[in-house]
Amino acid sequence: MNKNRKFIIGFLAPAVIMFILVFLYPIIRTLMMSFFKIDSVTGGIETWKFEGLSNYQALITTPVFQTSMWNLFRIWFFGGIIVLSFSLLLAVILTSGIRFKKFFRAVIYLPNIVSAVALATMWLQYVYSSKFGLLTTFFNAIGLKSAAATQWLDSGHKFRALLLAYCFGMIGYHMLIWLSGIERISPDLFEAAHIDGANKPQQFWYITRPLLKGIFKTNITMWSVTSVAFFVWSQLFSTVTADTQTIVPMVYMYMQTFGAGNTVTERNAGLGAAVGVILCICVIVIFTLTNRLIKEDDLEF
Repeated sequence: MNKNRKFIIGFLAPAVIMFILVFLYPIIRTLMMSFFKIDSVTGGIETWKFEGLSNYQALITTPVFQTSMWNLFRIWFFGGIIVLSFSLLLAVILTSGIRFKKFFRAVIYLPNIVSAVALATMWLQYVYSSKFGLLTTFFNAIGLKSAAATQWLDSGHKFRALLLAYCFGMIGYHMLIWLSGIERISPDLFEAAHIDGANKPQQFWYITRPLLKGIFKTNITMWSVTSVAFFVWSQLFSTVTADTQTIVPMVYMYMQTFGAGNTVTERNAGLGAAVGVILCICVIVIFTLTNRLIKEDDLEF
């Protein structure tokens, strides 16, 4: 028994130590930092100045942070509707028995392989450019001169342009998650439904949809995590750090932690940590509500 215990401890110890150092310790330290004023993120604990809930109060009353949270909500909500709807549609089409399924799956997923910097640059220079962009060229070709003259990157259109480009890059990733769920459903169920006279929409509604509840919760959770980590696209679509059209909490956290941007006069890593805690709470709330609202029935594949 003692030999088995030592054997088990020997195998578990490296994993437990790595979990504590890489996962648990950063969470605890970040939570502690959010209650202090910290000039440098690398500064020792002796340099921290206790502020209590002042960092959270400052965030709630700061217009720039409020704007960043509103932008994040729009990305999560409207972007989520676009991405999850189109990715599910594509997953259903690819599992309907079409030819060249693997080819189309690879093509749709391709944007996820490309660097976010390269993908955003492509949209900025070759799609939204007012001189030779794809949209301008297309609208000119069909005679819509007013649409062709639209400045897609001005303050009135920049957020929607950013959201569309980001959604384009995320559809393939969530499509694969839907595919993993649909392919687990037994073909016998669809065959029996077809024999009973059910058409494709009815098969989706009464068979595919109920059996994808768990996958739906997974997709919402993954989309929420990627949304709160939104950073690179915001920076690339902005000429200034604190652009109210594209700023998100991760950008604001970067500004406070490292003193970047023209709106930050002093660095406060504690304020940046408070932003991280708020974002973490948002994901936990979404995850909890999703589990409560979407109940998985006792269905079998």
